[in-house]
Amino acid sequence: MWNCCATGRGPPVATGLWNGIVTAAYSRTGLETGLGIASAKPSRRYLAAWFPYLPADRLIRARVAPSELPLVITEKVKGAQRLMAICPEAKRAGLAVGMTLADSRARIPDLWVEEMDARANAALLDRVAEDCDRFSPVVMIDAPDGLLLDITGCDHIFGGEANLRRTFSTRMKRAGLHVRTVIASGADTARALARFGRIAIVPPGEEAKAVRSLPIAALGLAEADRLAISRAGLKTIGALADRPSMTFAARFGEKMTLRLRRIQGLAHPPLEARREIPMLWVERRFPEPIGRVEDVESVLFELGQEACTQLGERREGGRVFEASLFRADGAVRRLVIETGRPMRDAATLLRLFRERLDALADPIDPGFGFDLIRLAILHTDALDALQPGLDGHAVEVDEVADLADRLSVRFSAERVLRFLPANSHDPDRAVQVVPASFNPLTSGVWPMPEREEAPLRPLHMFNPPQPIRITMAEVPDGPPRIFFWRRKEYVVVRAEGPDRIAPEWWLQPGAASRDYYRIEDASGRRFWLFRAGAYSRETPEPPWFMQGVFA
Repeated sequence: MWNCCATGRGPPVATGLWNGIVTAAYSRTGLETGLGIASAKPSRRYLAAWFPYLPADRLIRARVAPSELPLVITEKVKGAQRLMAICPEAKRAGLAVGMTLADSRARIPDLWVEEMDARANAALLDRVAEDCDRFSPVVMIDAPDGLLLDITGCDHIFGGEANLRRTFSTRMKRAGLHVRTVIASGADTARALARFGRIAIVPPGEEAKAVRSLPIAALGLAEADRLAISRAGLKTIGALADRPSMTFAARFGEKMTLRLRRIQGLAHPPLEARREIPMLWVERRFPEPIGRVEDVESVLFELGQEACTQLGERREGGRVFEASLFRADGAVRRLVIETGRPMRDAATLLRLFRERLDALADPIDPGFGFDLIRLAILHTDALDALQPGLDGHAVEVDEVADLADRLSVRFSAERVLRFLPANSHDPDRAVQVVPASFNPLTSGVWPMPEREEAPLRPLHMFNPPQPIRITMAEVPDGPPRIFFWRRKEYVVVRAEGPDRIAPEWWLQPGAASRDYYRIEDASGRRFWLFRAGAYSRETPEPPWFMQGVFA
C-alpha cells in the first residue's frame, strides 16, 4: 500500500471510524484549453509515461516467464522469427529488437521465448490507464506502450510535479512495470523526451531547448523520410530546427513541420482522452485504504454534499453521476447512475447509489481496500432553486420521477421505459419508447383535446394495425356499416370522418394514404378504423384495419 499527499483533512468523524484526506474539488472549465479550446497562452502541463518493456513485464507479472532468465518475445516476419520485445536482462546481454531468434540463441543459448500477444499487451495498458485516472481525469493511451496525462492543476495534491512524478513511477514499479516519465508543457515534448531523452522535468518555456539534442527518430517520421533527413547530414532536432522550415515543408510537406513545432512546444494539439471529462468532480484520498461498505457509503454522502453545494452555486443539477472506487492494487470499480431530471440532493443521490450497490450481481470486492473515492458529475442541466410554499414547506419532489430513477438504477435504464410523442402524423410513428431517464427538456408535448371534447385518438393502439373484414360500407368515402373483427360482427350506428393522413413518402415510398374514421357500434363501443387507399378500378376493395380502441 502507499499513502498519497493532499492539501487538507476532511471533517471529523466518530471515534473508531476512518478519517480521510480531502483533495480539491475540480471543474471541467480548467481543463478545456487542453481539449482543443483556444487559450491565450499555453499553460498546460503533461506527463508522458513510456513502458519500454511492457510485453516482457506482462509475462513476468503473470508468472508465465521466469524473472531469472532472459526473456524475448518473437513474431514471424517475412518467414523468420524476429525479436519484437525483450526484457532488461536480454538487453544487457546484447540483444535488441529486430534481431532474428536464431542469432539471439547463438549469443544466449538459455533464452526464454514467448510469442507476441498485442491484444494482451493492449489490455494491460488499458488497465494501467484506468488506474492512472487517480493522477488526472485526462488520460490518453499512446499505443502501443505509452500514456499521456494532462496534469494541469493536479500536481498540488501530491506536493508538486516532482512528487507526482515520483509517486507515479513508484506505483508502476510496485506493479512490476518498468517506466520512464517526463513532465513538460507540451505533450509531444514529454513523449519524445521519455523515449529518447534524459531530462525528467522541463521548466515551462524551455521545451525547444530541451529537445535540441534528441535524434531525428524522436519526430516519429516514416522510415523513408527519416533516412532522407539523415542523408542530408541532419542528425538531431536542433540541427533540423536551425534550417529554414520552408525548405523541409517543400520536400516533406507541412506534416513534418507541424511535428517539429509540436515537439518544440510551439503547437499544442488537443489530447484525445480515453474517458469523458466530467463537468465537475470531488474526491477523497485515504492514508489507509478502507473496505467496509458502510464507510464507502459515508464517503459518497459527504462527497455528494460537496458536489451538490457546487451545483447549487452554478444553479445546475446533475443528470449523470459516476462514483469511482480506486483499489490500492490498481483495480477500479465504477458505479454510474442516471436521473430523469436534474438533481442536487445528497440524500437522494446516496439512496440511488445504494440501489445500484444492491442491484449488483457480484458485490464490490475491496481487495486490499480503496485508497481513493471520486464522485464525478458527467452531465448537468439548469436547475433553479425551488420556491417554498406559503406554509413554509418546500415544494414536494416529483414522486413519479423519483420512482423512475430508483427503478432505472436497480434494473438498468434500458428496462424502465416511458412513452413520448414523436414528430409524425402517422399513428404508427407518433409515439416513441425511450428510457425513463430521457431528458424531459426534449420530451415534447402530448396533443390534448379541447375541454369537454372527446379525444381524437384512442389511448389503446395496435401496432401493427389489425386487419378487419368489411361487409357493408358507403362508397367511395363513407364509413363502414358492418364489419368483422376477431370473428365477431359489429354494426356501426355512428361515425365521424374521414380524416385523411398522407404517408411520409421519404420514409415509406409508395405507401397509400389512409382515411381514418371514429365509429361507435350498437353497444356503445368506440373504435378507430382506417382504409388503406381509395376505391378504384385497380383496388375495388381496399383493405381496412383496426388502429385502436377508445376507452
